[in-house]
Amino acid sequence: MLENPRSPRVRAVAKLSKRAARQETGLFLLEGPQAAREALAWAPDTVLELYATPSAMERHTDVRDAAERAEVDLQYTTEAVLDAMADTVTPQGIVAVARQSPTALKDILAAGPRLVAICEEVRDPGNLGTIIRAADAAGADAVILTGRTVDPYNPKVVRSTTGSLFHVPVAVDLELADVVARMHETGLRVVAADVAGEDFLASRDRLAEPTAWLFGNEARGLDDDALAHADLSLRLPIYGRAESLNLATAASVCLYETAFAQRAR
Repeated sequence: MLENPRSPRVRAVAKLSKRAARQETGLFLLEGPQAAREALAWAPDTVLELYATPSAMERHTDVRDAAERAEVDLQYTTEAVLDAMADTVTPQGIVAVARQSPTALKDILAAGPRLVAICEEVRDPGNLGTIIRAADAAGADAVILTGRTVDPYNPKVVRSTTGSLFHVPVAVDLELADVVARMHETGLRVVAADVAGEDFLASRDRLAEPTAWLFGNEARGLDDDALAHADLSLRLPIYGRAESLNLATAASVCLYETAFAQRAR
């Protein structure tokens, strides 16, 4: 059992909460039984190390069994060691180290996508994680990150996806102009979510076609250059007194509306 919170091994795991360490190693941190469960179920070859307290393994025997099937070494730790490794204040007794596995844009396009989410300059980890989760739930084919969008392997993003990071292909570190050009080559219409766009309801039927939604920064939205790349800009109506919709909430509505339209057809 690992007992020393200051050991080199524990410190190496804890460093993965920092982007510099993730970039240097190509690894990232998973916390909690849900993230470990989904990683072991959907991407077991990426899970390199699993750490847990004995009490956590008693509560989550399915995670232990999944690790055994995937031949991932399980290392027991004390509560103090687990606390030192984790990014959260109150970890749930399980931490894993996994290899980053973004999907290449060419592989996404080769699969013939019909619904894609493009995130341009999305900076809030919780928003990005929720968009990935919503994209997964709506049956989207991929999430593509462009510009200075937050690292999808940031611990807060990973937690917000609740495992969806392992279900939907995610492409990273791309330029918007290149992505849009490739979307057009593949036959997808690029639709920007923008408060100054056309009425959503009036263009609802057009969403039945292959669609790539373009979502922008939480505070600034999409700048003029980004909007110029879109084939169409739509705004969600506000029927009540709310000043606006949170980015992740708006993205969820857009993705689901498109999924409804495509499945109805």
